Amino acid sequence: MKSAAVVVVIACLLIAHVEGVRISARRCLCQGRGVNGVRVQRIDKIEVHAASASCENVEIIVVLKNGAGKKCLNLESSLAKNYINKLIKKSQLQENRTH
Repeated sequence: MKSAAVVVVIACLLIAHVEGVRISARRCLCQGRGVNGVRVQRIDKIEVHAASASCENVEIIVVLKNGAGKKCLNLESSLAKNYINKLIKKSQLQENRTH
């Protein structure tokens, strides 16, 4: 009888732990503020990740050429602001062309 009770208690603890892990699994790709700039010649592409259920932040990630890795941009940096402005202008141009 004691062993059955121990098994039930352990099962309840495991379920509670798994539930807690699932709730705290909210993760962003960028940790910290990010970098303020990257040399344009080193940029292969730029990825923009909108806020989502897993991360409430908008994230801009610069993929570097030659597999040199990725860098998160500080959204307050001039590079990030310029890129965002270019995206806005591009979307406005496309919107004007369709109307």
